[in-house]
Amino acid sequence: MADGGNHQGVAARARPFKYLTLTGLLDRVKVLTADPFLIMLDHLQDPQNFGSLLRTADAAGMHGVIIPKDRTVKITPAVRKVAAGAAERLPVAQVVNLVDAIRQLKEAGFWLYGAEADGMLPYYQVDYRGSFVLAVGSEGKGLSRLLREHCDGVISIPMRGEGGSLNAAVAAAVIIYAAAAQREGWTDQ
Repeated sequence: MADGGNHQGVAARARPFKYLTLTGLLDRVKVLTADPFLIMLDHLQDPQNFGSLLRTADAAGMHGVIIPKDRTVKITPAVRKVAAGAAERLPVAQVVNLVDAIRQLKEAGFWLYGAEADGMLPYYQVDYRGSFVLAVGSEGKGLSRLLREHCDGVISIPMRGEGGSLNAAVAAAVIIYAAAAQREGWTDQ
C-alpha cells in the first residue's frame, strides 16, 4: 500500500478529499456559531506548511479554511500526514477567485485581515471577535496585491531578531492562538 514510501508502521486507504464550495462552508459554519473564524490561504505552496496550518487551526477551534483552486497546494497524502487528522475534521472550501470570495465573505458580515511582516497592526492589538477571516500569503511572496488591497487591516508580528519573518504556518499559529485567547476569554482570567 505504501508503494515504498515511509509509512512509519501505519498505512490506510482514504477517499479522495471532498472540498466544499464557499457557500457550502458558510452554511456549515453558521450552524456552529454566529461568529465564525476562518483562514484564507493565498497560494500557499508547501504541503508541510498547509498540514501544520490545518492542525493548528483545528486545535485552536477555527471553523474552516479557504484555498484557491489553482496555483496552491491541495489536500494530498503529505498534507494529511502532517495535519494528523485535522484535514478530516476541518472543512476546506476551494474557490476559483479569492477576491470574489472576499466579496462574498464581506457580504456575509466577515472582517478580513491579512498577515504580513510589514503590517501596521501588531497582532496583539487586533479585535478578533465577530465573523473573522485571517488571510495568510504564500511562502516567499506573501499576500497578493489584490488580496491585500481588499483587507480591512494588515496584521504583523513584531520581530526582535534579524530573521525578517516567520514561516507561514508559524506566523499563522501565533495569530490564531492570539485570536483564540481573545475569542474564548482566556486573557480575561
